[in-house]
Amino acid sequence: MKLNHFIDHTILKPTCLVADIDKLCAEAIQYGFAAVCVPPNFIKQAKALTTGSAVKVATVIGFPFGYSAVEAKIAEIVLAMVDGVDELDVVANISAIKNKDFTYIANEINHIMPIIRSKGKTIKVIIESGVLTKEEIIACCDIYGAAGIDYLKTSTGYAEKGASVEDVALFKAHLPAQVQIKASGGIRDYAFAKTLVEAGATRLGCSAGVAIVSGTPVQDSGY
Repeated sequence: MKLNHFIDHTILKPTCLVADIDKLCAEAIQYGFAAVCVPPNFIKQAKALTTGSAVKVATVIGFPFGYSAVEAKIAEIVLAMVDGVDELDVVANISAIKNKDFTYIANEINHIMPIIRSKGKTIKVIIESGVLTKEEIIACCDIYGAAGIDYLKTSTGYAEKGASVEDVALFKAHLPAQVQIKASGGIRDYAFAKTLVEAGATRLGCSAGVAIVSGTPVQDSGY
């Protein structure tokens, strides 16, 4: 199974350098990855480097903990769109989910969706599934499925547990068919990546994309 077109080639570490973005984008073009996912301050650079290729530029919103005010997330989204982003990976308010404040979660996404849709951008919502119960994950699937997001995403990569086959399968069982699944967090080899895709993931967020598709050792997690 060829996995290159499933991969969002990612670097989100706080020490990220301009040279890191150059390398990330060059690799994404070379290997035919779906997208690069970069910090918001590198969107313009990534967009310039990937222009003319099929590689999309993604960024993160409310990253990595998700407890920014809705208004702050909206401001981040608007600025990212001004800079030319194609895809937005928005961290849900994990604290609200854990407190079962699903009214807040629904309100948050219902304020965000019209803004993203008005510009025709792709939205992926990160729920940090590794720290949620099965019931909390199902509730998120119901809310975000009804909201019409493009992808539900497992993890930021910064929690104590990242992607799992079980969580991807649970997403698949409870999301509408039109909502896709992005697995991320701890994906560092071909075998695990392939298993996640077989379970239902259609995107993989990882910094080890080159290692996954080429079989080389992982040099740096980065995510």
